[in-house]
Amino acid sequence: MANEKILVVGGGAREHALALRLLLSPSVKEVVVSPGNAGTRVAPASLNGKKLSNEAGDIVAIAKTLAADLVVVGPEVPLCAGLIDRLSAAGFLAYGPTAKAAELEGSKAFMKEFCTRHAIKTARYVVVRSPEQLPSALATFSSPPVVKADGPCAGKGVVVAESHEEARVAALAMLEERLAGVEASIHAVSDGSRFLVLPTAQDHKRIGEQDTGPNTGGMGAYAPAGLLSKTLDARVKSEILERIVAGMAEEGNPFRGTIFAGLMITPEGEPYLLEVNVRFGDPETQVLVNLIDGDFAELLASAARGQLRPESVEVSARHAMCVVLAAANYPSTPRTGDRITGLAKAAELPGVQIYHAGTREEGEAVVTHGGRVLGVTGVGETLDAARAAAYAACGAIQFEGKQLRRDIGYQALNKA
Repeated sequence: MANEKILVVGGGAREHALALRLLLSPSVKEVVVSPGNAGTRVAPASLNGKKLSNEAGDIVAIAKTLAADLVVVGPEVPLCAGLIDRLSAAGFLAYGPTAKAAELEGSKAFMKEFCTRHAIKTARYVVVRSPEQLPSALATFSSPPVVKADGPCAGKGVVVAESHEEARVAALAMLEERLAGVEASIHAVSDGSRFLVLPTAQDHKRIGEQDTGPNTGGMGAYAPAGLLSKTLDARVKSEILERIVAGMAEEGNPFRGTIFAGLMITPEGEPYLLEVNVRFGDPETQVLVNLIDGDFAELLASAARGQLRPESVEVSARHAMCVVLAAANYPSTPRTGDRITGLAKAAELPGVQIYHAGTREEGEAVVTHGGRVLGVTGVGETLDAARAAAYAACGAIQFEGKQLRRDIGYQALNKA
């Protein structure tokens, strides 16, 4: 298939990871990332003969200039704003859901009500649309509830309240029952009627080790997570993913793109759907792309065409772990402009991939330019090997105020 020129929309580590993985696809010769970051300007030496570049501006205009064969949209905000609709109207093949289908992430209330309509098990919830409704809503929960903002919040619009008062202060749009258990991230590539499930990943949202402190956009992830038994895996596919895909098609908004289902597996082994994201996760993407062999570009293009070709790729037996290096003061108001050293040394280590997130170039230097600065990913035959590679690279990279968690994957490693 002709997927020679691809435009990737976004500027984070997820988009850097997607761009590099797409360049490895046999069908691809050039990838442009918009707006990109300091890491997406030049293809690595191992990809000689293939072009990687940045270009900022109107996405449809860039797609026309590039004569893009495929556009892959990374973040949720442009998806919810209808970028796929605009690209399709301009005649481009674009990977991602339409604005209507993206409501699964764009509105938590829509997602919860969709689950009710299609018998998908989720936490009990109350939608609060005014401050006056809040006291009676809170009174229905015996334990402090989880509070979620209704609109897209880049993975950070959640407060796991420790008291009813904290929930009252945090409640902007929605309250739901707080579930106990283990969280898991399930990604599936869908063409609107069928889907391919990728390896299960586990994200680490809290800033502090042992999952303490405030939520972030994600401080690290690993895959495969090994959280689902064969029986539970089959239930997730039939009771959650199949119902999402069939339900969206039934309601007239077929879902083409990535279904990123956030699950809670209760101590009783019951899978509950916490949220649906309509794009690849970050930092989950940074590990998943290292577990997929074959023509990844053709997989995404075939889904966008509505003719999924799962045979385009194979899932490897490798393990991957991503450790996020964050800026000083993250997750509140991150400091920017700190010079980053050791990137080349870290990239030369075996089994290491460095994905840029909040970075920019300042002359010949690379400096911090956001909260989550880098996604340092290790790949190995075992999770221990992947962990060793990732943390060795983290040690080689330095910048003032660097923050990282040193216990990514601790639940899985402690079980080993």
